[in-house]
Amino acid sequence: MSSILTNNSAMVALDTLRSINTKMADVQSEISTGKKIANSTDNAAIWSIATVMESDVKSFDQVSDSLNLGSATVGVARNAANSVTEKLQDMKALIVAANDPSVTDADREKYQTDIIEMRETIGSIVDAAAFNGQNLLKGDGSIDVLSSLNRAEDGTVTAGKVNVVRQDLSTTAEVTGTPIGATEAGALSISGGGTIAEIDGGGANGTATLTVQAGTLDQDSDFSFELAIEGGATATLTFSVDAGGTGNDVAAAFNQALTDYQTENGAIADFTAVVNEGADPASDDATIVFTNSAANGSNRDITIGSLTNVEGATTAGGLSALNELDVSDVAGATSALGQIDALLQKAIDATALFGSKQKRIDNQNEFVSTLKDSLKTGIGALTDANLEEASARLQSLQVQQQLGTQALSIANQGPQQLLSLFQ
Repeated sequence: MSSILTNNSAMVALDTLRSINTKMADVQSEISTGKKIANSTDNAAIWSIATVMESDVKSFDQVSDSLNLGSATVGVARNAANSVTEKLQDMKALIVAANDPSVTDADREKYQTDIIEMRETIGSIVDAAAFNGQNLLKGDGSIDVLSSLNRAEDGTVTAGKVNVVRQDLSTTAEVTGTPIGATEAGALSISGGGTIAEIDGGGANGTATLTVQAGTLDQDSDFSFELAIEGGATATLTFSVDAGGTGNDVAAAFNQALTDYQTENGAIADFTAVVNEGADPASDDATIVFTNSAANGSNRDITIGSLTNVEGATTAGGLSALNELDVSDVAGATSALGQIDALLQKAIDATALFGSKQKRIDNQNEFVSTLKDSLKTGIGALTDANLEEASARLQSLQVQQQLGTQALSIANQGPQQLLSLFQ
C-alpha cells in the first residue's frame, strides 16, 4: 500500500543518514583533538585510568623539580666538603714538615701561621656551603628529598624520600638553642620538682610545685623532664617551645606533654597536675602544682624530675679540633700529626657520603624521567586516535553520506509517483 502521509523509505534513509552523520562527527572529533577518548562520555573506564595516569605525570614533574633541587643542594655540600678535604691535605703536609727534626721553632711558627689561615679558609668554605637556605656541613639532623610517588594496588599514594644526613665540618662551636637564662624580658628559669609522697596516718595529700619564672626564649628550645612512679615505670618526656615563648608557654607545653603521655599510656591514678599561668607573662611566674592523692598507707611515691633545657648548650663543630693544632714547637707538631688524620678522614667520609647521595638522587631523577615517558606512552596507547584509520573512516563515511543523501532524495520522490494514478 502506498501513502502520501507515511513514507517508510524516507524514514529508513533518514535514520541511515543520521547514523552516518553521527559517526562522521565522532571521526572529525578524533581528527581535531587527536584523541579517540577525549572525555568520560567516550569510555568512562579508560578515561578514568588515563586521567589518573595524567595526574601522576604532572606529579612526577614536581618530583623531578625536587630531585633537581636536592641534587644541587647535595652537590654544593659535596664540592665544599671536597675543598675542605683538599685544604686538610695541605694542612697535613705542613704538619709533616713541622715534624722534621731539622726545622727550627722559628720555621714552625711560619707553618703555624699558614695552618691558621687554612683553618680560617675551611671555616669560610663551610659557612658559604649553603643552597636554598640549606647548609649540610653545619649542625646535625638531616634533610629529606622527595624522590618518588608510590601508588599501591588499592590506589593509595605515598611519597618516597631520600634522606641526607648532615656532616658537620664546622670549625667553631655551634649553639643549637638558647639556654634558659637572661633575656631582654627578664630571667626565664625553672625550679621545683622532687618527691611527692602520700602522707600516711592521715593528713594532707603530697604536693609539689614547679615554677617557671616570667620571661621569654630567644630561640627555639627543647625541654625534657622525668616522671618516676614507685613500683612503676620511669618516663622521659620531651617538648619544644618556639622562640619568643613565655613562661606560660613552657608551662602549658609541659602540661600538654604530660597529658599526651597519660592518654597514650593510661592515666596515672590519684595524680593530678594543675597549670596556673601568670596574668602577665613578662612579670608573673607560671606554676604547675602536682598532687599525689594515693590512699594513705599505699607507700607510693611519685618523683617529678627537674625540668631541664636539653637543647641550647654549645656543641663542638665537627672540625673544631683544628683550633687546638699548634705546630710552633716540637711537642705541638707531634700532637698535631696524631690529630690531623682523624679530621682528614671525617672530611673524606663526608665527601664520599655526599657523592653517593648525589649519585643516587641523579639516578632517581633519570628513572623518574624515563617513568614519565613510559606513562605518557601508556596514556597515548589508551586515548590517542589512530589518524591513519580515522582518515580512511572519514573518506568512507563521506561516500556513505553522499549515498545516504541520494537515497533520501530518491525516497522523498516516491509520493510524487502517486500523481500519475490520478491523471
